[in-house]
Amino acid sequence: MKRLVIFDLDGTLLNTIADLGTATNAALAACGYPTHSIDAYRMMVGNGVRRLIERAMPAENNDPETVDTLLREFRNYYDGHLCDLTRPYDGIPELLATLTGREVALAVASNKYESAVRRLIAHFFPDIPFVAVCGNVEGVPVKPDPSIVFRVLTEHPVAKADVLYAGDSAVDIETARRACVDSVGVTWGFRPLRELTGAYADHIVSSPDEILDLLG
Repeated sequence: MKRLVIFDLDGTLLNTIADLGTATNAALAACGYPTHSIDAYRMMVGNGVRRLIERAMPAENNDPETVDTLLREFRNYYDGHLCDLTRPYDGIPELLATLTGREVALAVASNKYESAVRRLIAHFFPDIPFVAVCGNVEGVPVKPDPSIVFRVLTEHPVAKADVLYAGDSAVDIETARRACVDSVGVTWGFRPLRELTGAYADHIVSSPDEILDLLG
């Protein structure tokens, strides 16, 4: 019986791609660089905001100082607009409520900087008693490094055999593998099914309610 489900945020609980893409385009435009279609950002996100900026900006300008400047521009915009177009995926609020009713603990592990993660969770899921809401913090490596999963397990100790990790990308599946917990890839997010199968997800689901069948 799984006692804890750890969720990725972007592409798993929330469809954030429009706000992420708009914020990145705002940062690029502010610095005089070309922008991208919102759909193009589906393949740029997943490894944290710094990596998103590095992927979005022209390669010839990709130096640490310029990345830092773009990061500041991104955060200045995103922090004021992170809920504009973002929405929970269909079935996610119901899934979280059902899991809570079954006394399954819930946590979030995201590569997005933690202040934004906490604001998004508080805004969209105010009634869900997450036992841990973790984002990227300075000095801690991003997923697929498993440190964030270990942090969740420190805040809410559970045997690894009792944990299920849900995410929409190969980064998430690799994070679960490195943390030695079961993984489930979700197909409604930003990455294609072939990425999840190629990463050897333990399970793959196409709708949130299918996660209930994996709890044992």
